Amino acid sequence: MSPTPTTKRQKRGEGQWALGYREPLNPNERSKKDDNPLNVRARIENIYAHTGFAGIDPADLRGRFRWYGLYTQRKPGIDGGRTATLEPEELDDEFFMLRVRIDGGAVTTDQLRVIGEVSRDYARDTADITDRQNIQYHWIRVEDMPTIWRKLEDAGLTTMEACGDSPRVILGSPVAGIAVDEVLDGSPAIDEIRRRYVGDPRFANLPRKFKTAISGLPDVAHEVHDVAFVGVEHPEHGPGFDVWVGGGLSTNPMIGQRLGTWVPLNEVPEVWAGVIGIFRDYGYRRLRNRARLKFLVKDWGAAKFREVLETEYLKRPLIDGPAPAVPDQPRDHIGVHEQKDGNFYVGAAPIAGRVSGSTLVAVADAAEKAGSHRVRFTPLQKLIVLDVARSEVDRLKTALAGLGLQTDPSPWRRGVMACTGIEFCKLAIVETKARAANLVSALEDRLKDITGDVTTPISVHINGCPNSCARIQTADIGLKGQIVTDGDGNQVEGFQVHLGGGLGLDAGFGRKLRGHKVTAEDLPDYVERVVRNYVADRKPDERFPQWVARADEADLT
Repeated sequence: MSPTPTTKRQKRGEGQWALGYREPLNPNERSKKDDNPLNVRARIENIYAHTGFAGIDPADLRGRFRWYGLYTQRKPGIDGGRTATLEPEELDDEFFMLRVRIDGGAVTTDQLRVIGEVSRDYARDTADITDRQNIQYHWIRVEDMPTIWRKLEDAGLTTMEACGDSPRVILGSPVAGIAVDEVLDGSPAIDEIRRRYVGDPRFANLPRKFKTAISGLPDVAHEVHDVAFVGVEHPEHGPGFDVWVGGGLSTNPMIGQRLGTWVPLNEVPEVWAGVIGIFRDYGYRRLRNRARLKFLVKDWGAAKFREVLETEYLKRPLIDGPAPAVPDQPRDHIGVHEQKDGNFYVGAAPIAGRVSGSTLVAVADAAEKAGSHRVRFTPLQKLIVLDVARSEVDRLKTALAGLGLQTDPSPWRRGVMACTGIEFCKLAIVETKARAANLVSALEDRLKDITGDVTTPISVHINGCPNSCARIQTADIGLKGQIVTDGDGNQVEGFQVHLGGGLGLDAGFGRKLRGHKVTAEDLPDYVERVVRNYVADRKPDERFPQWVARADEADLT
């Protein structure tokens, strides 16, 4: 009797539309198929603003609201140990976080004043500068959304696709158009992408979020975006952009890959649409945790991705191009710097992006008194005032300092970032913003004797959960919030430590000390100890990530 032939097991589909997998594969995909998420605005304005929180359909509340920048915020009093054990409705407060989409971080002083007034009048004066150059409010009521939209949109601002499975806010250089050393100004490409594609139904249903960066300088964390265009000088064609795809952080961090192409400024929107089209059509939709572009790029490789982009989407070859220059140290735009027109820009540091609406209104007033009408937010949770005459610089610095915005901050204030944390975020496990402020204060006091020896700020990024909204894997000292056991056996807030991550010359994710956990209470002691070990042991001109790579583990714990 002949043996029964074995049947080759068919590989399970990943939910890629281009390969025929169109059926809904998870609750998020079903929700988007049931209704275009952009339609939710009409229901907010015509129904939910009148019925209040209790009348909101759950599919809208925890899904489609995000396409207009709205997330339910965390109900107060729920400790981090319960984050993963409760149902979404048990975590929901009846208030919202709201993100104002600010592509390139660029606002006029008139727009900044409106942002501040909305915060003051509708968000209990809350306003955080995010590391995506947005402003995030808290304590928003759904009843107030029609009025908030009217005020923002009258000022030329929007919340459309600030969240959701859509093209999120585009990062741009905070000094675009004014920096002495930029290759070219990427702002026209950002403006054109926003004009053509934000709110376009063709790109409103992606497998997951899609993050873009466009800059004539390497100052927007381009290595960790879904797609990034970085200024580069081509030896034959002149200034243009190098294209990177497939970067991202969270629980599976990946550095983006160069496609090896050179793209002129006027072609950036077309190439961008091709890349996001590939993500829409070939992106993985079956499993939510594999639905980012980085997984497709990892599986395909840069060469195949470029081939598909050229043959199926652009219908033409792209020009080969050189890699962009790699900065020798991070650029945060803090302090006073000359612009290419002879004026100055002044960069100031709040602590971990925490400001207020009243502060932002006062910044607008101070900028205008100094003769400026332009302000920009940075990808490091800072802000800068542009176009300041030399004679007005000192007065502006004094005014900003009076608002708690230092233009010559300590390296600890300068290098700290933090996500929203347990104060408002339903995913968070630990507190972050207040902890960042306390840490900065403690380090400024404890490390006075060596502050002059830290010529490059040592970045400390604090995250409330594993999702890395504060980019912990690319920080000198990255702290991932979790519940840990203290010396007395109690379960308390604490952190897993990542050391020596970075971008630019130090692009990579550093060392993860898996067995080493730090309680929140011990955090200032720990950071002080590691910084002192670095200063004592480093070689001449050795950067913190270089030292971490060779240091004994005893010096890192």
